[in-house]
Amino acid sequence: MKKWLKRLAVTGLIATIALSLTACGQKESSKSGKKVTIEYFNQKKEMSGTLKEIIKDFEKKNPDIHVKEVDVPNAGTVLKTRMLSGDVPDVINIYPQNIDFQEWAKAGYFEDMTHAPYIKNIKNHYADSFKINGKIYNAPLSANVYGFFYNATVFKKLGIKPPKTWGEFEQTVKKIKASGKAPFAIAGTEPWTLNGYHQLSLATVTGGAKQANKLLRFSAPNSIKVSNPYIQKDFNRLNLLRENAQQNWRGASYNDAVVSFANGKSLIMPNGSWALPMINQQKPKFEVRTFAFPAAKAGHEMTVGSGDLALSISSKSKHKKAAEKFVAYMTTPAAMQKYYNVDGSPVAVKGVKQKGIDSQLGGLSTLAFTKHDMVWLAQDWTSENDFFNLTASYLMTGNKQQMVNDMNTFFNPMKASN
Repeated sequence: MKKWLKRLAVTGLIATIALSLTACGQKESSKSGKKVTIEYFNQKKEMSGTLKEIIKDFEKKNPDIHVKEVDVPNAGTVLKTRMLSGDVPDVINIYPQNIDFQEWAKAGYFEDMTHAPYIKNIKNHYADSFKINGKIYNAPLSANVYGFFYNATVFKKLGIKPPKTWGEFEQTVKKIKASGKAPFAIAGTEPWTLNGYHQLSLATVTGGAKQANKLLRFSAPNSIKVSNPYIQKDFNRLNLLRENAQQNWRGASYNDAVVSFANGKSLIMPNGSWALPMINQQKPKFEVRTFAFPAAKAGHEMTVGSGDLALSISSKSKHKKAAEKFVAYMTTPAAMQKYYNVDGSPVAVKGVKQKGIDSQLGGLSTLAFTKHDMVWLAQDWTSENDFFNLTASYLMTGNKQQMVNDMNTFFNPMKASN
């Protein structure tokens, strides 16, 4: 019995020593600069190449950190699934105006950035625009802007100037059509590309974003009617698109629309600043320029946008310091200058040199962060997909009553909390 106890004691001592050595080894390896990997979930697929270059620059300065950039189809849907399952990426490009972001921030999914030093690198207090309960959970580095890309070279040949009013816009479309060109390049199979057009249509006819949501989101149930004067004007603006698009637009993809515009077959493409890299990849043989959505009167033109390259950090990340280092690097002029030189969207990071009104996005970017730049209306909605789907449905069919029915069906459930 005593021998057995002695053996047990010796065995226990050996095990204790082994565990101590293992623990020491673990401490040493953690201090030895062992490389860690953080996942960066990207929703800017068109900027993937440039982001990879920026990541390489970061990794050179931080050899102990590897950034794994993840690009997936239907990124928004995939992200939602992962968030709900608790599989949250370390750093996420997430749009801070979205209701999902707001709910996830309230639920504690993201790291509080309110007092992070790198937030001071963001100008115009832009990060404050997306505070949740008074705290910052997202670093918005750039803003998307939506409007119209146009073929400035052919516009000049036809004697057309970018329209400032809706009446001028209608005349512009007539002149283009008379020249034998298609006025608009539209992606009929990808309704999200038309989301900005419809939101701007409603905002310009009602007088602004708040007025548009008063009509749509904060009105009585079933109050959206075909006979409403604002809805009538909205139909007028949607009809300008559906009656003047390129051939076979109903079956066209996002890429098809870009190609139609970039090869000169269509002279105007409604889309957001995110489309510029794709347009330039096609190497168009004309000057690409932009103009904002015209209103009834000159000087009231509008664009719509929000945080575009906008980064949040998972509160559950196992490598928070590494994630914070990466986000901090992304708020530097060196990183965002490289990004801006390709993307061209307005940048909110101090020290980045940006082009003016005569640049490709100048007609839109000069309105960024001004009273002419509204945040996406969906900031006050519970979702967005059904809205741009009903937009595309109307463009396909021209059925006014159906669109109004769809709008009421979409907004009625939200109005229960009014």
